[in-house]
Amino acid sequence: MAEELLIPTGADRKTLYEALLPQVASLIQDESDLVANLSNITAVLKEAFGFFWVGFYLVKEGQLVLGPFQGPVACTRIPFHKGVCGACYSRAQTIIVPDVDEFPGHIACSSASRSEIVLPVFHRNGMVAMVLDVDSDNLNDFDEEDQEGLSAILRLLERKL
Repeated sequence: MAEELLIPTGADRKTLYEALLPQVASLIQDESDLVANLSNITAVLKEAFGFFWVGFYLVKEGQLVLGPFQGPVACTRIPFHKGVCGACYSRAQTIIVPDVDEFPGHIACSSASRSEIVLPVFHRNGMVAMVLDVDSDNLNDFDEEDQEGLSAILRLLERKL
């Protein structure tokens, strides 16, 4: 059964994250399929915030492999030691990049991407299972508020891994 996303109009990001958290919980709580859950999470984030690109890269075959996403065509495979996604995986911590042109080794899947936040998603064994990559076509578009809001959503997902 499809659910309609309730997005408060004119709300700031903190309010949006707070409104989305129970909706994401409801979307994924009874669904056991990982791809379905990742797909819905990316759709929620893209629809609610209008980010340029939102997607997951899954740890597979010794690298990060493109998973469900919303936005333009993306890089399919990223080595663990390359780009912002690789740095997030290697460091097992969130990375906020205000200007992607200033990040050494940034992988430009799209020249329209200007800033980025990448968060690790942990398997219950403590290892990074995937990363959530969110790109904006605006400079300096992400901050600690985004990190907190996205982390809260990812904690819902981590309970299912």
